[in-house]
Amino acid sequence: RSVYDDQPNAHQRFMEKLDACIRNHDREIEKMCNFHHQGFVDAITELLKVRADAEKLKVQVTDTNRRLQDAGKEVIAQTEEIIRCRVQQRNITTVVEKLQLCLPVLEMYSKLKEQMNVKRYYSALKTMEQLENLYLPRVSQYRFCQIMIENLPKLREEIKEISMSDLKDFLESIRKHSDRIGETAMKQVSRPNRVTLVLFSTENSSVDSLRSRILESKNEMTLKRTFEEDDEHEEEVLTAQDLVDFSPVYRCLHIYSVLGDGEIFENYYRKQRRKQARLVLQPQSSMHETVEGYRRYFSQIVGFFVVEDHILHVTQGLVTRTYTDELWNMALSKIIAVLRTHSSYCSDPDLVLELKNLIVVFADTLQGYGFPVNRLFDLLFEIRDQYNETLLKKWSGLFRDIFEVDNYSPIPVANEEEYKIVISKFPFQDPELDKQSFPKKLPMSQSVPQIYIQVKEFIYASLKFSESLHRSSTEIDDMLRKSTNLLLTRTLSSCLQNLIKKPHIGLTELVQIIINTTHLEQACKYLEDFISNITSISQVTVHTARLYGLSTFKDARHAAEGEIYTKLNQKIDEFIQIADYDWTMSESDGRASGYLMDLINFLRSTFQVFTHLP
Repeated sequence: RSVYDDQPNAHQRFMEKLDACIRNHDREIEKMCNFHHQGFVDAITELLKVRADAEKLKVQVTDTNRRLQDAGKEVIAQTEEIIRCRVQQRNITTVVEKLQLCLPVLEMYSKLKEQMNVKRYYSALKTMEQLENLYLPRVSQYRFCQIMIENLPKLREEIKEISMSDLKDFLESIRKHSDRIGETAMKQVSRPNRVTLVLFSTENSSVDSLRSRILESKNEMTLKRTFEEDDEHEEEVLTAQDLVDFSPVYRCLHIYSVLGDGEIFENYYRKQRRKQARLVLQPQSSMHETVEGYRRYFSQIVGFFVVEDHILHVTQGLVTRTYTDELWNMALSKIIAVLRTHSSYCSDPDLVLELKNLIVVFADTLQGYGFPVNRLFDLLFEIRDQYNETLLKKWSGLFRDIFEVDNYSPIPVANEEEYKIVISKFPFQDPELDKQSFPKKLPMSQSVPQIYIQVKEFIYASLKFSESLHRSSTEIDDMLRKSTNLLLTRTLSSCLQNLIKKPHIGLTELVQIIINTTHLEQACKYLEDFISNITSISQVTVHTARLYGLSTFKDARHAAEGEIYTKLNQKIDEFIQIADYDWTMSESDGRASGYLMDLINFLRSTFQVFTHLP
């Protein structure tokens, strides 16, 4: 800074000192160079020597590098191949890993398709559930998985439609097979009770001998069919499952349950079955004409409820006891109304008896499945009254036929054998007649043992209906006595009254009718014993109704006696009307008129006939 001060010659002095300083340094540098010069020369000399070696080394290195490059080309190619393979290997490993994730999905989807093809729809739904919850979330980023996810709801709908179609086929199948199922069930119920032993007796038989006759519990047609079945080999006991494949309804129920639509399925099933119930309960218009019509009607109903009972016990919630009870109560009301209507058309007692047997088997069958059937047995009592009416009509015709063919003269017996034949049919006892020698005559005519036999046959016929009604012997005894009383007081009494009023019945016939009614009246106590024997009810220990035959036959005798008076007076009037007087006669010739003699002879012979009267 002082160089630039305003001192005079300052710059000049600075330059001089600077030059002096430079000269000092140059001298030191020169000394330094002189000191190291020899070493520098030696180094240059050595460097020149190294230069030649360096050139030689350079040539060797260049040659070595060339040879190395030539040799490295193959290594580079192999290395590049290795790198490429390593990349491929890595890619393959990645692909394998991804395929290991995708293959189970594809396998499950393939399994799903196979299950769909072989109609294993419930398993297919389980497979879908596994796909959605377990497999597809792992590979959801792939496009094919999106396609699968979109297809699964469509497959579910397809399964629902197919299952519903199978259910409809099942419903149609059980509608067709209901009668076969019901027939099989009713046959199994009726098989143990094919023939019922019933005691009967003639009036002179002991209690032990009463057990010698078997009363057929079914009518002739049913018994014949039963014996034909006995001759065959025992059939295998079939169940509803043997006759109908229930797998569609199980499968459909499981499928809809898995899909969360179980309630929809239940409502649909119950609705369809209610419709089928209404069809089953609708009878054919001609059902009352043949027993087969009733049998088919009952078989279909039994088959329907057997199926419902089976569904109730093998499924959970599809059918409930409340639902089946409600359905049965509805059906029972309809059945009773139908039977009331159609049974009223039946005029054949054999058909009514067949109907009763079918109703009993029908009721016992359904009772075995837990359905209440008391109302059906109450209905049977209504039908029993109708059955008795048809019997009364039938026996009215039988009585008329017997009276028509009767000759109204005492029964002649030529020997002991003929006598035993008559008393085996009718309980006749007369010690005075027994002392007489053969040939002899029994006081009653042929109609008396025939009427007695027919009354017993009526009791048998009435008893057939009372069997299997789950009633006590006392009740059955009471029923038989009431129906027999109706036969005596209404049917037989009416036939007797009509017979007495017929114009071709003369005084001799009327006298024989009075004698006949007397013997029939005496036989009433044997009829009471007969009823007690077949029902095993003692009249001593239990109060039983009496037969009103006494009053019936007394009334008939009074009517016959009144008719005798009428006809006798008419005959006398006829004799008087043919009187012919000779008004010109001057005096009597001492002889009675001819008509008067004829009248007296007529009265004499008539009064001779009257000696047979009590």
